[in-house]
Amino acid sequence: MILVFKTFFALSYFFTIALIGMLLCLFRPFHPDNTRLCARLFSLGGLKILGIKLIIEGQEHLENMPPSVIVANHQDNLDLFIHGGVIPKRTVSIGKKSLKYLPLFGQMYWLAGNIMIDRNKSRESINAMTETTQALTHKNTSIWVFAEGTRNKGENLLPFKKGAFHIARQASVPIIPICASSYPKHLKLNKLNAGTVILKVLPPVETCDLSEEEFAALRLSIHMSMQQAIDKLDERVLKV
Repeated sequence: MILVFKTFFALSYFFTIALIGMLLCLFRPFHPDNTRLCARLFSLGGLKILGIKLIIEGQEHLENMPPSVIVANHQDNLDLFIHGGVIPKRTVSIGKKSLKYLPLFGQMYWLAGNIMIDRNKSRESINAMTETTQALTHKNTSIWVFAEGTRNKGENLLPFKKGAFHIARQASVPIIPICASSYPKHLKLNKLNAGTVILKVLPPVETCDLSEEEFAALRLSIHMSMQQAIDKLDERVLKV
């Protein structure tokens, strides 16, 4: 019964914030800080409704950071509430074009300045990569990417897509990994206090002056460091 009430109020809150966010974005459409503002609103109330305690570590890596590519693990639809509390200033995300069909949220997502792509159309994806690189190099904007490309449901990290890493290299900007503990396996949403999620920001990884061999190994290196960090976070969550 608790889960039913939580689901109802969480969905009601989701569409309410989507509407409020869309109206706010109408006053400054495509502003690079719209995404952070809306994401914080989603996270602020959503976590309270669901009874989730969020611990954020390593946030100093996001303070006064240069334009960067932020790579996070993608687990569940609740990622909006979980990761929303840590999105830094002047950051937009890359999302599926199909999001535009989600009432209110899709319109808010677009007006917030996020980049929407159709992964089935290679030409459109290439254009999006060009737009993203320009945002990094000329607009003082960072890019948030779920590099797995799909939800892993709290299991081990899926292989990373290459796009985020090519964008970082083309723009010569750092990559900042962000890891969330495997919450789909640990949270008990049918209880008032559903549990704890730990979010950890890892140190930036530079992409400048890398040889072809070094760049080829970079994606695997970041994948490994994130998986190791997630495993440690999961061990800690079990002790909370």
